[in-house]
Amino acid sequence: MPKPNRRRKRVAAADEEEEDGKSSKRSVLTSLDVNDAPRVALPLFHPNSEEDDQEEVTGGGGSPSAPGAAGSGGAGHQQRRLWVKDRSRAWWEQCSAADYPEADFRAAFRMGRATFAMLCDALGAAVAKEDTALRAAIPVRQRVAVCVWRLATGEPLRLVSKRFGLGISTCHKLVLEVCAAIRNLLMPRFLRWPDADAAAAFKARFQADSGIPGVVGAIYTTHIPIIAPKVAVAAYFNRRHTERNHKTSYSITLQGVVAPDGTFTDVCIGWPGSMPDDQVLDRSALQQRAAAGMMAGSWVVGGASFPLTDWVLAPYAHPNLTWAQHAFNEKVADLRRVAEDAFARLKGRWACLQKRTEVKLQDLPVVLGACCVLHNICESRGEEMDPGLRFQIADDETVPENPVRSDSASKARDDIAHNLLHSGLAGTKFF
Repeated sequence: MPKPNRRRKRVAAADEEEEDGKSSKRSVLTSLDVNDAPRVALPLFHPNSEEDDQEEVTGGGGSPSAPGAAGSGGAGHQQRRLWVKDRSRAWWEQCSAADYPEADFRAAFRMGRATFAMLCDALGAAVAKEDTALRAAIPVRQRVAVCVWRLATGEPLRLVSKRFGLGISTCHKLVLEVCAAIRNLLMPRFLRWPDADAAAAFKARFQADSGIPGVVGAIYTTHIPIIAPKVAVAAYFNRRHTERNHKTSYSITLQGVVAPDGTFTDVCIGWPGSMPDDQVLDRSALQQRAAAGMMAGSWVVGGASFPLTDWVLAPYAHPNLTWAQHAFNEKVADLRRVAEDAFARLKGRWACLQKRTEVKLQDLPVVLGACCVLHNICESRGEEMDPGLRFQIADDETVPENPVRSDSASKARDDIAHNLLHSGLAGTKFF
């Protein structure tokens, strides 16, 4: 009987193994299809790991005769140990020292020590972690500091990692966790629509400044630059910013109502950048509040990109204005400047809003909401901002297709303009 051809069997086995390898590679390429790949390289994020700079290093393997070999089967025993990359935390230790100058601390974190301590106390229970057998947990102060520094400077995560001596994905995770805690715990306290007493105080202050009665806030919509998303990219394309800057721009919108003291009382975040201001307003919770009759007797002052409604007071947009209409538009512009200044301070204080960020699109509303809450905390506690940080906002306005949506509101606006002119409150430069 002829003996089996062992060489032929080995060749067949090798061919079969090669074919299996090709199948495996094809499946990997399919799962990493180019259409599903992100357009920007984001830091690796391991949600179950707090430190991305840890590796399990194996050792002790070898032949059965090698020292340390275990078992009669000849398999080498594998030992595991935890390896942690050594990073310097000298900068953070210097900043957190008691003798660190207050002015330098405020310049770094956009707030003084007292406000920062209040923030840590308010968020401590939500962001604190317990020590493990392998390492001590990152302190609450450092967790909050990583988030505030990242929002204040807009530095890339790799630079934040070096500054605080933490892993890149750890810093990314801390920013999202602290922002979520700010949104969940502090937004109900520091960013809310005024109650009856507060609304009356706002109306009195706005009327004293402008002569226009019933104004409870000023509304403005700005755009936050983003990286081109993978889906619905045309919806986020910002044509006006692209034409002005001669560079393709994508954005999401941030609409806010501002009180006389420069704090936000309502925000609407996340609608695509191609959407005009009036459509963002129509989809906001503020519009739902008005539809429920909760805005009766109150005005929110907007610019020419907002429609005139029973509760939104917009300037005259048609040509050949009368003197009374000119005077009214000037007063509206003064009130609207309250909102513009608030947004200029918001973007100046939190530089992460000035440029495209590494944060994913679905996480941006939480981050932007946290910035608005931190703005309110700083404004309410009298935290002064360096004038050099002030950001020059530039948001092009487009007049809505239907600029007047209420005949009664149109008559009310005419009455206000007439009263301003004939009561000597207009103060227009045309006289």
